[in-house]
Amino acid sequence: MARKFGRIRLAAALGAACATLVVLPTAAQAAPTAAQAAPAAADPHAGTLAALKAFQSAAGPGAGVYAGDAANSWSLSVGTGTINTNAPIQSNEHYRIGSQTKTFTAATVLQLVDERKVSLDDPIEKYLPGVVAGNGYDGNAITVRHLLHQTSGVAVYEPFSMPPASNPDGSYSLEALVREGLKRAPAAAPGTKFVYSNTNYLILGMLVEKTTGMPVHQAVTDRIVTPLGLTRTIFPAPADRSLPTPAVRGYHGVRVGGLYFWSRVLDYDPSVFSSAGAMISTEEDLTTFYQALIGGKVVSPAALAEMEKTAGAEGEDGGYGLGLLRRDLPCGGSAWGHNGAVPGYYTYTMVTADGRHASVVTNAHLASNIPSAQMDKVVTTALCENR
Repeated sequence: MARKFGRIRLAAALGAACATLVVLPTAAQAAPTAAQAAPAAADPHAGTLAALKAFQSAAGPGAGVYAGDAANSWSLSVGTGTINTNAPIQSNEHYRIGSQTKTFTAATVLQLVDERKVSLDDPIEKYLPGVVAGNGYDGNAITVRHLLHQTSGVAVYEPFSMPPASNPDGSYSLEALVREGLKRAPAAAPGTKFVYSNTNYLILGMLVEKTTGMPVHQAVTDRIVTPLGLTRTIFPAPADRSLPTPAVRGYHGVRVGGLYFWSRVLDYDPSVFSSAGAMISTEEDLTTFYQALIGGKVVSPAALAEMEKTAGAEGEDGGYGLGLLRRDLPCGGSAWGHNGAVPGYYTYTMVTADGRHASVVTNAHLASNIPSAQMDKVVTTALCENR
């Protein structure tokens, strides 16, 4: 069962409808002929499709998966990305990725480690004097590694449910978000327990800003998004509430028996999540990002090795490194990635070292009975299809 990270409290339920399959060769391959495409039309991904249907029946109005190996990619979609229409979710459509943002933030911090501007085992007090202090917190006892690893002991904080006062334009500052998060007493002593808290990554956003001299959204964009050519990935600036087209629409609602009642998630300022969960991307771009990261194209081999250390944050299905979730696969080996949940969306992307990948999205996030096991089944089935 996938571990539940980045939960947000809101009402949601499910929908159902048609299924589509698209087989997408990599850019290096020639387009398939009709004869070549025929086996794909016979649906070689029946197991993944069944898992996706089961997931969507407990999730949003629609669900999609973009998956494949180092040579080919394909996509499946069930339900709809826009209610009251037959509009299956497409792999190049934008959606809010929630806590998958944490991996971008972590990679940015590890780049600063590579540049020797930050040390993983230095106390956060060295870089942000007086920020992590009071109410039982001691910035001299909490290291950068603790924050990345979610072992700082900082209490759980859901900024959308418990935001601080906003700025006049409706946006939120990192400083205010961190202050609000630290109003909750520590959940554990630093380094003793895994406690998943958005506040850890909001503090890391402040670290990025202090070290680079630029807003965190700009630092992540300049250092990762632009160099990797992620043209449909956006870290919105504060007060930017737009969701670019084409887009998967996010919903919340309820289910009563076989009836579903959906309403659109109203626009909100994503700076309420900032470096913990504000970004927008697509199934395709997220796959490119994680493949580049695990492939050694974002941080140094030494930094990537640090990101993949999960000791102290182990779980029944893998563990948590520095902004990376490890999933031990039923077919052997492990995959790396992250999941995310924000109003309107529940997402998950995992890749393996040999090029297999799976990125999943549904366009609602449940307040209770979150279908994490069904989401996990889609990912593991897609990654293990031909093993």
